[in-house]
Amino acid sequence: MTNEAIRVMVVEDHNVVRQGLVALLKLAKGVEVVGEAADGHEAITKIRKLKPAIILIDLRMPGLGGVEVIQRIRMEAPQTRFIVLSTYDGDEDIYRALKAGAKAYLLKGMTSDDLISTIHAVHAGKSHIPPAIAEKLAERMSTEELTPRELAVLVEIVNGKSNKEIAAALDVSEATVKTHINSLLGKLGVSDRTQAATAAIQRGIVPLESLRKPKP
Repeated sequence: MTNEAIRVMVVEDHNVVRQGLVALLKLAKGVEVVGEAADGHEAITKIRKLKPAIILIDLRMPGLGGVEVIQRIRMEAPQTRFIVLSTYDGDEDIYRALKAGAKAYLLKGMTSDDLISTIHAVHAGKSHIPPAIAEKLAERMSTEELTPRELAVLVEIVNGKSNKEIAAALDVSEATVKTHINSLLGKLGVSDRTQAATAAIQRGIVPLESLRKPKP
């Protein structure tokens, strides 16, 4: 056993949120904030340099997202432990984060006690998934994976493309597009394109950042 403080780093692109977390952690017993980062690239550089024991990380950040950071760092240092803090509770977000190696997934509405206790639990080698998050993860685990091509079609649907436009964008026939759409509708458990687009965004299958802005 050691009485050394747990070395924690905060990775969050929203400055107010990041500063709030840092201020909160500085008041917590047994925790030392050793660094902070505002995006994924900065996070990787600082994690390599500072070697924190626990990293609190947001999932959706410009440039390089939280899942990518977790994957890269854990390839280099498998012992590094990540706690995801997110405003999103889509089952695909949860699944990707935990599959990448995160040890806990908390929504940003958690209490300070929840956060501190989770840090200590993860530092002790435990995982922490709140019941509501675990339920969504179980639902995700019971569904069939979309193929890469089905996912590509779904992204185009979310962007409002017609079958003809999707076929042109992916260099396939319209008949092939229709086949992919029928398959992904079944996997998502929805009955039409509009429901598919809604489910894709709500579940985090197609992140909002991937939506294309209309040309002026």
